[in-house]
Amino acid sequence: MNQFESHVVAIPYSQQRVYDMLSDLSHLDRVKDRLPQDKIKDLRFDSDSVSVNVPPVGDIAFNIIEREEPKCVKLEASTSPIPLTLWIQILPTSADASKMKLTLRTELNPFIKGMVQKPLQEGIEKIADMLAAINY
Repeated sequence: MNQFESHVVAIPYSQQRVYDMLSDLSHLDRVKDRLPQDKIKDLRFDSDSVSVNVPPVGDIAFNIIEREEPKCVKLEASTSPIPLTLWIQILPTSADASKMKLTLRTELNPFIKGMVQKPLQEGIEKIADMLAAINY
């Protein structure tokens, strides 16, 4: 099992507000204009799933498989070249602020790991930064 973790990002909103937004993927409508159009195409989502085309990887789809209010949302890839599980962990730092960390787990053989380790780490860091910039 390979694990990639983002840095911890500070969010100036309460844990509950952040959880309420991220536990319903239909709220991605509010951030889709921030996504790099040259790297992400065909973004589709509903309350429980999100799919996107990422050249040259292809289509990737995630479904929420677990919600632990107000601290964690767990997603699993239903369409992906490699198996992926993503945790969004949210912890309070005060009544009006929180912090978040993303954890990505996958099964990679050593050859594939060498090719995708850096892009996966960079991707999870960019996602964490993008989620921290949302107006919850």
